[in-house]
Amino acid sequence: MNLFFTMHIQVGMIIHKLFNSNKLVLLLFIFPLILSAEANPDAGKVTFKNYCASCHAKDMKSALTGPALANAEEYWADYPREDLYNWIRNSQAMISAGHPRAVELWNEYKPTVMTAFPNLTDEDIESILLYINGVATGTYGTPKVDPAAAGAVEVEKKSSNYIYYILFALLAFLSLILSRVINNLNKINAARDGIPYEGKTMMQTLTSKGFVTFLLFGLIILGGYATANKAVDLGRQQGYAPEQPIKFSHETHAGINKIDCQYCHDSARRSKHSGIPAANTCMNCHTAIKNGSEYGTAELSKIYASVGYDPSTGKYIEGYDEMEVDTIERLFKKWIGDQYLVEKGIDVLDNAGEELVDAQWKGIVSSLTNEQKSDFRGPIEWIRIHNLPDHAYFNHAQHVTVGKLECQQCHGKVEEMEVLEQHSPLSMGWCINCHRETEVQFADNEYYKSYQKYHDELASGDRDKVTVEDIGGLECQKCHY
Repeated sequence: MNLFFTMHIQVGMIIHKLFNSNKLVLLLFIFPLILSAEANPDAGKVTFKNYCASCHAKDMKSALTGPALANAEEYWADYPREDLYNWIRNSQAMISAGHPRAVELWNEYKPTVMTAFPNLTDEDIESILLYINGVATGTYGTPKVDPAAAGAVEVEKKSSNYIYYILFALLAFLSLILSRVINNLNKINAARDGIPYEGKTMMQTLTSKGFVTFLLFGLIILGGYATANKAVDLGRQQGYAPEQPIKFSHETHAGINKIDCQYCHDSARRSKHSGIPAANTCMNCHTAIKNGSEYGTAELSKIYASVGYDPSTGKYIEGYDEMEVDTIERLFKKWIGDQYLVEKGIDVLDNAGEELVDAQWKGIVSSLTNEQKSDFRGPIEWIRIHNLPDHAYFNHAQHVTVGKLECQQCHGKVEEMEVLEQHSPLSMGWCINCHRETEVQFADNEYYKSYQKYHDELASGDRDKVTVEDIGGLECQKCHY
């Protein structure tokens, strides 16, 4: 029995003696611990988000950096349950030991290394498995509705935190009762000693200096806790996928058309930041490709309007910054209308065509302007997705050029994303685990030439790999300067 559990029992016993309430208070203190010790999918969801979601798909049926997890237990059905636990905690140790199932899985998915999680308990893992099975089968987070029942009402999933709210309310209620009991005892003692005593009413108790001070103290504690949690979560909005001013599809560009990431994000190989490509990078292709495969003229016209390019003539517009907005509006409306006529094979715009032209022009203006930028001309203001806190140093060139990492290792399968989202949690623990597991590519890499000791150990067979941790990847000042 750990120290925290023992202290919890002792506190419960003390209050039990004070209230003499037939073990009610003791039960209230022990019950949350018993509840939290059991495997449950709600706890598994939290653990999955913190440890697994950076590599495995949230639907449990798709493969991302890591494989789909829906059938994870089936892979280990012929082996003791403990083997599955050990695989999740440290897969590389089992592979090194020659476990047949571990070696089989490694051969199927290598060279991607599964992060080790030695601190996960059996209950943690069982909770994760419950959550995985629930999501895969559709029984978690989805109300069971009888399809034959017409007009069935969807039942909202309730959070398990309600038990703590009930507990808090009960403790507050018991505190008020204790206050009244103490007040009555003081009154009885005063009467016995013949001393005048004026007891406090409930309102006087609630507005007393002591109670207000305690309440303010509690609010400060809760406020500090909430602030710290929000600060820790800064930049860690996994799954964050904001709507951008232009509907740019990475799936179309990087997936279907196989455009290399570094063609657009050129500075990733030579700078700290990967950089947002300027519109002239877009224009390298879109002076020729003027109609999008999905949105036609709607999105590409926004690029043309921002840089001052006339798609009708194929030339940049002279004096674009000084041109009247009405003139620019007519120019782009004519371009959009002409493309509509060609597409429909008609000579005069119909009502649908006129509505489309007006809607697309309004879309250009609304997408390229905001409260701080009233003119649609000028740079496109994309919404940032990945945002590390200022005290954390990350260098793209160090990872891309020196470390030779693929973009997908941190950003997920961008080539399959219609709308770009934050794939990884970007937490400190996630980075540290990667540094512990990632093997440094020493061969033919001039950057690591100075590590002669490791080169000699690799050549002699005394060492089979060098990780980022070995070359100082866990030193605080490497990331926090």
